[in-house]
Amino acid sequence: MQNRTRLLFNGFVAQVARLNHLDASATVMPGELKEFAVTPVIEQRLQAKLQVTSDFMNRINVVPVIAQVGDRVGVGVSRTLASRTNTAAGNRRNPTAVAASDTIDQYFCKKTDYDYEWRYALLDAWAHRPEFQTLVRDAVMVQKASDIITIGFNGIDAAVETDSDAFPLLQDVNWGWLYKMRTYAPARVMSSGGLDNLKVYVDDTGPADYVNLDALVFDVIQNLLHERFRTATDLVVIVGSDLVHDKYFKIIGEAGDKATEQVARDVILSSRQLGGKPTVQVPFFPANALMVTSLKNLSYYWQVGSARRAIKDEPEYDRIANYESINDAFMVEEYGKAALVENIQIGPKV
Repeated sequence: MQNRTRLLFNGFVAQVARLNHLDASATVMPGELKEFAVTPVIEQRLQAKLQVTSDFMNRINVVPVIAQVGDRVGVGVSRTLASRTNTAAGNRRNPTAVAASDTIDQYFCKKTDYDYEWRYALLDAWAHRPEFQTLVRDAVMVQKASDIITIGFNGIDAAVETDSDAFPLLQDVNWGWLYKMRTYAPARVMSSGGLDNLKVYVDDTGPADYVNLDALVFDVIQNLLHERFRTATDLVVIVGSDLVHDKYFKIIGEAGDKATEQVARDVILSSRQLGGKPTVQVPFFPANALMVTSLKNLSYYWQVGSARRAIKDEPEYDRIANYESINDAFMVEEYGKAALVENIQIGPKV
């Protein structure tokens, strides 16, 4: 690392220490910090930054929770409130809980590491930039948001030790939304049709379960969603990359002029509706699948006070290592407002 870069980076680390109210005992040497608990204010800022870097993260719920384990928060879920009670007969009025109607499962925020490195060469390349500290701070935020989305749609386990080579879609990092659907609401998951137990066939020319995707989505809404949510105005159809032709999609344009101010445009809207509902593609959603729900029915929980961080200079690897962790979880707020169809085959059963 060049001397000028070293001085700039030391200034960045000193700023991190000040923001987290760390005294001299936390500094191993200039440019390094022992592991410390990130202050709640900084935790909030980092989570807010995650939402800015991903349009999808901005459309779902990012929820701070106090306890590591607990009942779902119920953000974005609407419940009926109107009622009448015959108090003259001695009956007691019972206020309605506004959170989710079921207590099938609880959230459990697992410790997840989001470690990364800054290569000396990269820091040297940034040293001439006036926004050096901003670049260092934000360099990994987009990837962190991407990892969270990947886990949300593909996570099936929370292994003691993960293996990204064996599970490139981070399937072993945490239990994601689709796993929760399969585990806690299997009646709202369709993985095969009536022709066999392998696929859901969609075709209008030969043996198939549905003549088209519209018929499939209409059936899902009528038979897999709770009746209270079948006419919800915020329902969307999240589709896999192979189901709807690319020509029907356009990327949302909600970006500023500067790269650091851009909203990551990772939600792709379709000009075609399915079953009368808007259709969207989101990152890392499985191919040959669709989900009917509202985006606000999906939540990412993070435990307040659980964020830890350490910064270490590792010249033997020509890098600065940043060790970060936080306890987090993925929740479907209302299972009755979600349905999942997997193993969709466009074409007849042959």
